[in-house]
Amino acid sequence: MRSKSQPNVTADYEVLIIGAGISGIGMACRLQQNHQKLFNRHLKAKKRDKRNKDKATKPFTILEKRADLGGTWDLFTYPGIRSDSDALTFGYSFRPWLDHKMLAKGDDIKSYIAATAREFGVEKHIRYQHDVQQLSWSSIAKQWTVMVKNRASGEVYTVTAKFIVGATGYYDYDAGYRPYFENEEQFQGDIVHPQYWQDVDYNDKNIVVIGSGATAMTLVPALVDENGEQCARHVTMLQRSPTYVASVPGDDYALDWLAGKFSPLSKHQAYTLLRTRNVLMQQGLYQFATHAPNVLKAALKYGVKKELKGSGVDVAHFMPTYNPWDERLCAVPDSDLFTALHGNRAEVVTDQISHFTKTGIALTSGKHIEADIIVTATGLKLQILGGAALYVDGELIDVGARMTYKAVMLEGVPNIAMMFGYTNASWTLKIDLACQYVVRVLKHMKKHHYNVVCPQAITDKEQVQVQPDTVLGALSAGYVRRAKDKLPKQGDRYPWRVTNNYLSDRIMLKYRKIEDNWLHFTR
Repeated sequence: MRSKSQPNVTADYEVLIIGAGISGIGMACRLQQNHQKLFNRHLKAKKRDKRNKDKATKPFTILEKRADLGGTWDLFTYPGIRSDSDALTFGYSFRPWLDHKMLAKGDDIKSYIAATAREFGVEKHIRYQHDVQQLSWSSIAKQWTVMVKNRASGEVYTVTAKFIVGATGYYDYDAGYRPYFENEEQFQGDIVHPQYWQDVDYNDKNIVVIGSGATAMTLVPALVDENGEQCARHVTMLQRSPTYVASVPGDDYALDWLAGKFSPLSKHQAYTLLRTRNVLMQQGLYQFATHAPNVLKAALKYGVKKELKGSGVDVAHFMPTYNPWDERLCAVPDSDLFTALHGNRAEVVTDQISHFTKTGIALTSGKHIEADIIVTATGLKLQILGGAALYVDGELIDVGARMTYKAVMLEGVPNIAMMFGYTNASWTLKIDLACQYVVRVLKHMKKHHYNVVCPQAITDKEQVQVQPDTVLGALSAGYVRRAKDKLPKQGDRYPWRVTNNYLSDRIMLKYRKIEDNWLHFTR
């Protein structure tokens, strides 16, 4: 174990990134792109004194608790796993996603992340199976001491860093949300949570998928796909309450058309144009849902009626009581879920679970559903910083009691950024802006010789008031409600409020000046 940080002790790293998923790789690529401007002094120091190069602060590292990169897209392997955001906005702005698939498959996303890491030379900076367990800031040493466990060897050690970027997402990779069901131990089949899906034999089996979110709606058509390696005999999507669903085209060939043989546009120009189109469409739909929820609700109902016509399935299974975007809207490519419901292998049931039986699930309505396999697509368990404890000068920080500054930094905690994407658009859109903002802050600190940056919610003239909404907005999904005490909160004014608006965030994070009344810098 390294001894506690002392004044003037050289940090191991300028920046330590936690997580090698889409957020962590994006942050690392941005640091690489700005390597000379951010880290050139370290290169000069090495040239001046090669004998002390091992003592010099290294630019950055990525600590990843899993055995491979990809984050979500390495963890989830259940049938049909895919993004629920369009590929044009889900990819990084600095590395165009040129695939024509609208909703990319999980394997393709992981391959894209890996290819990006290779292209920008960040693979060599990743240390796998390194679990960050504790982060401790010292105001004396002006750096973080990070306790790390090597999952492969069991060794626990510490490293130091001047700046931390938490790119772990917001849910627990080790445990999904799994409620207990009465008498579940009596069930003689298999109970599987999608987060632990590994080589499940479901061929010619009766399956019940508990849930109505994106995972359940992805699983159902994939499990009954007769062209797949396996095909279930019958799948029931059992939901406690409905979710809004809309079909989107599975492919988008506009990129090929815009950058075609007789087009003056390059592929990159066409990508930028179409990405902008999709961003505006996403933002427009969200604003429309916010200001005219009843109109959008009627449009969604019309769309579902059209999809279900002739299937015998009641449209009520897809008409929630809440307004659109109070919870995330589910998109299905080429109507695959509705196509499955037209066949004889899939159905949707809206009911309450009474208890499990030896052969299936008994519902409160008195109905019984036979099952060989029960899939509990019951949601996520949320955590911050991958579960690491956070200390500032020996004080344990309750992240859920602090406000988020620009949805990137944390009130009263120095030299740390936490990456949160959008809940109403592609996750990566916000992540990319946040990464660029972190680079701007680091450049500003270097230019003015600052050691510390810390958002403070109190000035001489005003004080920000904490609000009940979290950094994930007013989203009412169950996993957000269950974890509201763990997530950073919003404030009652700019820049402590989360707008979930890409256009305003783009101005705030890319173009507004770094220093303001709230962000305190010290040397």
